[in-house]
Amino acid sequence: MNETMKTILSRRSIRAFKDEQIKTEELQLILEAGQFAPSAMNGQPWHFTVVQNKELLHKINEACRTLLAKSGNKMFEERVKDPNFSVFYHAPTFIIISGDEKAMLAQIDCAVALQNMLLSAESLGIGSCWIHALASLFSTEEGAALRKELGIPDQYTPFCSGAFGYKAMEPTAPPRKEDIVSIIK
Repeated sequence: MNETMKTILSRRSIRAFKDEQIKTEELQLILEAGQFAPSAMNGQPWHFTVVQNKELLHKINEACRTLLAKSGNKMFEERVKDPNFSVFYHAPTFIIISGDEKAMLAQIDCAVALQNMLLSAESLGIGSCWIHALASLFSTEEGAALRKELGIPDQYTPFCSGAFGYKAMEPTAPPRKEDIVSIIK
């Protein structure tokens, strides 16, 4: 089996990270993988915001905690009561991918860029987790202030985000669904 397939098949969402920042060279490779993702009409409509500052990570986490506590979703409301709650599982690096609102299919393009980043991280021995909770944060008043603090360009919408760091665990793959492929010849 080739290395690309090994990486794809071995990558898992990591929800426990070591308290050690990833190396600058590794971060640059992860970002480059995102920049080389395919995009509609080669529009490359993304902007990557990398957060490694602990105080800012804490601020983002608390804003998400507040939002999820008021979400009306009982599971989220219970989860955020944990004093150790971290929307990005205490990862030392958090990357937000925003897309140009005027671009065709920017949300899909940003998701593809994040997938490239997740796979490149795995190839480097770095854990990652796709974080969905941030999507609705930026529509709030507190989220708008955070957006400015993060330097996300005005015409860009934060679509997806990922947590990155050295793995503190190695999960096993859950079973895959069956009967999900139709081949028509």
